[in-house]
Amino acid sequence: MKSVHVLSLCVCFVSVSGLAQVAKTANENYKDEAGRSRIAATLTGEGRDARQKPKELIARLGIRTGMTVADIGTGPGYMLPYLSAAVGPSGVVDAEDIFPDFLNRAKVNAQSLQNVKFFPGNEKSVELPAGTVDIAMILDAYHHFDYPEAMLASIRRALKPDGRLAIIEYHKNEKAMANGNALKHIRKTRAEFVKEIEGYGFRSVEVNDFVPDVQWYGIFQSAP
Repeated sequence: MKSVHVLSLCVCFVSVSGLAQVAKTANENYKDEAGRSRIAATLTGEGRDARQKPKELIARLGIRTGMTVADIGTGPGYMLPYLSAAVGPSGVVDAEDIFPDFLNRAKVNAQSLQNVKFFPGNEKSVELPAGTVDIAMILDAYHHFDYPEAMLASIRRALKPDGRLAIIEYHKNEKAMANGNALKHIRKTRAEFVKEIEGYGFRSVEVNDFVPDVQWYGIFQSAP
């Protein structure tokens, strides 16, 4: 799980697209810096490589030398060393998060990496330069978005014309998280998430399991 785009008050009365889909249960531990500090320790803790298989994930997503890759909701920056190595000196990694404390941790963890840039986003926008990103990766964070339609619209603007969105998410079942927490934290099934994302201006290119019964991934491109 990555960092979150946290709970906000919805003040909208005109269109359904403006309504927040509040990720209340998923976001409850991210409301203050102390809670985020506890989460950060789990996101970069010993043993995560074995569970997450970062190099295999990068290969599956087709991340290559020279690309510009955005790590949306980077949190404390767990994936940054792997992404930095994958894109190489000629590539760029854009690390985005809405929490300054998470971004500060990510900067410390990535201080030796020369090809990583940091971007403070907000709950409705990743705040990345338009038309610059080859692959926007959202690792275990999409279920935290309070405004998924607005966030995906901002990602579409950041993508190059042939750019791709890669979402890696937990399954909504008893096995995906400890103590069956995925049943509370994950608001939709894989099929429902894919339908939602396609309804927000993307078309699916590939959808498959990554870690069976735990994680799935989807690769999307902007719909015509």
